[in-house]
Formats: sequence, structure tokens, C-alpha cells
Amino acid sequence: MATTGTVSSSGPRYAPEDPTLPKPWRGLVDSKTGYLYFWNTETNVTQYERPSAVPIKPSPALLSSSIQVQTSLEGQIHGTSPDRDRNRREWGSSDVTGLVDGSRDNQMQQNARDAATGAQNTVKGVVSGGCGASSTGSSLSADAYRQHHEITVHGDKVPPPLMSFDDNCFPPEILREVHHAGFTDPTPIQAQSWPIALEGRDIVAIAKTGSGKTLGYLIPGFIHLNKTHNDLRMGPTVLVLSPTRELATQIQDEAVKFGKSSKISCTCLYGGAPKGPQLRDIDRGVHIVIATPGRLNDILEMRRISLMQVSYLVLDEADRMLDMGFEPQIRKIVNEVPSRRQTLMYTATWPKEVRKIAADLLVNPIQVNIGNVDELVANKSITQHVEVLSPLDKHRRLEQILQSQEPGSKIIIFCSTKRMCDQLARNLARHVGAAAIHGDKSQSERDSVLNQFRTGKSPVLVATDVAARGLDVKDVRVVINYDFPTGVEDYVHRIGRTGRAGASGVAYTFFGDQDARYASDLIKILEGADQKVPAEIRSMATRGGGGRFRRWGGDGGGGGGTGGRGDSGYGGRGPWSGSYGGRDGGRPQSGGNGRGSDSYRYPFFFDLRLRMHFLMPYRISCNIV
Repeated sequence: MATTGTVSSSGPRYAPEDPTLPKPWRGLVDSKTGYLYFWNTETNVTQYERPSAVPIKPSPALLSSSIQVQTSLEGQIHGTSPDRDRNRREWGSSDVTGLVDGSRDNQMQQNARDAATGAQNTVKGVVSGGCGASSTGSSLSADAYRQHHEITVHGDKVPPPLMSFDDNCFPPEILREVHHAGFTDPTPIQAQSWPIALEGRDIVAIAKTGSGKTLGYLIPGFIHLNKTHNDLRMGPTVLVLSPTRELATQIQDEAVKFGKSSKISCTCLYGGAPKGPQLRDIDRGVHIVIATPGRLNDILEMRRISLMQVSYLVLDEADRMLDMGFEPQIRKIVNEVPSRRQTLMYTATWPKEVRKIAADLLVNPIQVNIGNVDELVANKSITQHVEVLSPLDKHRRLEQILQSQEPGSKIIIFCSTKRMCDQLARNLARHVGAAAIHGDKSQSERDSVLNQFRTGKSPVLVATDVAARGLDVKDVRVVINYDFPTGVEDYVHRIGRTGRAGASGVAYTFFGDQDARYASDLIKILEGADQKVPAEIRSMATRGGGGRFRRWGGDGGGGGGTGGRGDSGYGGRGPWSGSYGGRDGGRPQSGGNGRGSDSYRYPFFFDLRLRMHFLMPYRISCNIV
């Protein structure tokens, strides 16, 4: 899809020379998003699709109107003419582009049923009602598309997936934003959920993280808004509930980005921030409210918001909200929403608790599954490397991984404790842009850190699990599990920060003897994603724990003899001795010859010395000297 525009000397930059590009096209890279797009130096046309042949020079009339170009089924090029654009009413009036007036809902459902029985919507520059399987850009049948993308659906009269962006389903304002963002085709969850949502039906969508689910419910929500003409001061029409403030603000960013040309307003309600600005937004009136359950309940109790106009309700990451204990708050909120509504639930897993609340809150929903929902699976687009290491070796291996990445690559490092998170971030910040995020950070600090990470000012983010769920940052190249999480479910969600929206990614995981109880479950995740399983992990699973690294040191027992290489990764005393391994490999204070592993000097990132003392079992102090 082509749009006109000028090339800014300060914005985009030239991509490396590509001899396969037809003249006079040049590749450009957007400096803000990193997206590759193509510029015709003669016509000044830019587009995201790679040109395959010498283009026909468009007329000045076409250039001035910034028309949307589309290939019809016959292979001809058809444009939306300026006259036809002028005849269309503005989106937001009583008629909607892509929807017919009058009995629009009934007509839309009839069109979807026609498409399901084999009727093809041929695009000839005419807007048709409803959405169905489009052949534009895809030669697959609906069944073949579902099989190829591992989509299974359950429900009555399920419409076929929408396999390409097409102006017979979406208003041109939304299409412009979609193509400007660089999207060429819907993701599987979007392709199947859009036509269902546009029929006004309830949905349970079960898909892995990074599947594009946010737009899966936002875009139908925008179109739903156009069918209603509520007074904004009486309350929102669309309500989205999410488990964390990070996810809530990311949803808001997407809503603003894709809804700005349609003049859709939204606000975000979450804890850890002053209520004043949030209440002012509510008083002014907004179309969409995105909220965490706790803060929304607080404002409901203050009687500062009404949900009586909500007719489009979304529960995003429903499984996570239940894990966090939000079920009572969710039910209380839903009781404030009219029963005559459309409800969409998105979840990464499908345990019995989620099934129960879905049965209670949704009416005759269509269930859309992407992949196998009966067991936890990892994104196959992510290459997983699991390495069995002692804690001492973690630093050295982290250094090697970071050195091997291209400068400026976005990397997320996960730690199990806030203290380790801050310590690693401080050490890394001496040589690369690194910042930490965890639960003790204020909301303003978290927002600042995430903004630095997104813009590339701090390309390395060190985080605890508070950032693992719902964190959606484009182009995260690598995820490193410096500490293994407390379960494989968190592992899957951690590594899911890379390999998003169809991209590939890499995940490195440091696995120790203390993590052996997770070995069997980890093997299932690796095998399910067609990844290599290290022999040491299989050995751990077989013996059920214990093994390679002794927790409290090696042979240096009670008398403090030879400093063992314990779970801490540092030489020194046995657990019950009163002596430590001497610094720089010197003699211990008493006892035998201790190995002072704390003296290791890291040549690149960790130009420091760590002295670690076991004050008592499970209590560690760390001094930088």
C-alpha cells in the first residue's frame, strides 16, 4: 500500500545498497521505529511493500490525494478515487465506511455467512458490507489458513479469517495507521478474531504473548465506537482491564497511535500514580478507559466514574489477573457494566479458573485457539539456549553474550531479586546504557526507564518479573534469564518479550543446580518448541535434583580447608567454618588453602572486584572494592 510523502534528512536514513531493488527505488530505515521501507526517488512515493518491478509513474492527481492503492483479484491496480473519497461521509457520522447503514449488524452477519459458504468478495474499488475471507494477498482457503497457523475455533457459525488488510472491513483512517506502522498482514489471532468481533459476538482468544492480540481487540473496538454515539461525559463506551500498569500504559500507547486520526480519546487508570489527572480525564469524558482492576475499583467507590455506557468490555491477560488475585475486583467491576454488552477475553493459558470466569461473564462465545492450549508452550520463533552454569560463571557468560550482540541491540536481563537487578544495572551502566526496573521503583521511574529502553538510550533493561508480563517493546533482540524464575510459566512469559509480532528472537537461560526441580518441565517446553535440550538438563531431570554444583562449597568443609566452589560461585569456607578463602587466591584467615574466586577481574563489563561473604546460610552480603 503506497502513500506519498517527503524524505526528511534528519529522520530516516538510507538502508544498505540493495542491487536487487528495481530502479529508481531506494531502501530507507525509519530512525524512530527501525522499520525498513522503500522510496521512489522519481515519484516521491514511499511504501512498506518491497517493489518487485519498475512501478508505473502515478499521475499528479493520485499523488496529491494520497490514495490507497490495492491489487484486485484480477491483478489490476485500482485506487480509491478522489471523487469517491469526497462522497464518503466522515468516520464518526451515522454511516461507517465498510459498514452499511440501516440494519448494519444483520447485513454484516449475512455477508460473513455468505463468505463462509464460498462467496468471494472481489475488490473492485467498491466498499462492501461485512468482513470475511479475503483472497487479496492470499491464495489459502479459510481451512488451509487455519491449519497453517494452528488455529482452532469452537462455536456456532464462525466466520472465516480475514487474511489481509482490506478496506471492505476497516475505515480508511484505521488502514492508514496500520500501514504507516509497517504491518502488511494480520497476525493469526487478528485474522480470526476481527471478523468475529465485528459481528458483535463474544470471544475467548487463547494465544501466546507477542501474538498481536492488542490490535486484535482495539481495532474492532474503534469500529464499535463509531456505531455508538454516547455522551462522553456520561462514561466510557469501551473498557479494557489489564493486570499491570505497564501493560495498561502500553495498551494506551497503541490506542492513541492507531486511534488518533479517528479522534478517539482514551485514558489509563492505574495505581502508583496520582488520581488527580486520571479523574480529570474521566470528568472531561473519554471513549476508552484502560485500567487495572484495583485502581478502577477505587474510583468506582469514589463514585467518580460510571460504567453504564460500557458496551465493549475486554479482559486482557485474564489468566494473569486471576493469578494476581483480582477475581473479586473483576466481578465487582463487571457488575457495574450493563449485561447487554460485547465481551472479549484474551489469555495465554486456559486453566479451570479462567474457564470458570469465562463461563460466568461471556455469552455463547466463540473460542479461538492459536497453537496447543492444553499445555504451556513457548514461541517457536524464539531460539532458546539453556546453559548449566555455576553462579561465578554467570558474570563471565553474560559478558560474552553482550559482547557478541550488535551495538544498540535491545536486550532484557531478568533477575530474581531487586538487589541483584540494581547491582547488575549499575555494573553494566559503566560500559553500556543499562537501567533497572522492579517493584520498588516509582511509577515515574518505571515510565522513564521504559522510555529510555524503547528509544534505545538504555538498550539493556535489567528487570524482575514485574516486567515479564505484558511488556511490549519492539525489536527486543535477546532475553537473558540471569536467574531462572520460580516456574516454567514465568520462563515462557519472560522469553516471550522477544520474537514478537512475527519477528524472531533469542533467549539465553542460566540454569543451576538449585533449579534442578524445574528440569523436567523445562525439557517439555524446549521439546515442544523444537529446541535443543542440553544433556546436563536431562541428567538433572533423571536424578531429580542435586548434582553438579554443591550448594555450600566443595571439599573445604568444617575446618575451612580448600575453598569449594559452592552455589554462590565463590571460593571460601565450608558452611560451618569460621574462615574464608583469602582474597586474590591468598591464604584463608585460618584453615587450608582457600581459592579466592572473588578476585576475578572482568575485562569488559565487570571491571570490578566482588567480595562475597556467607554470613549465614541463605544470607549473602556483597561488597564492591
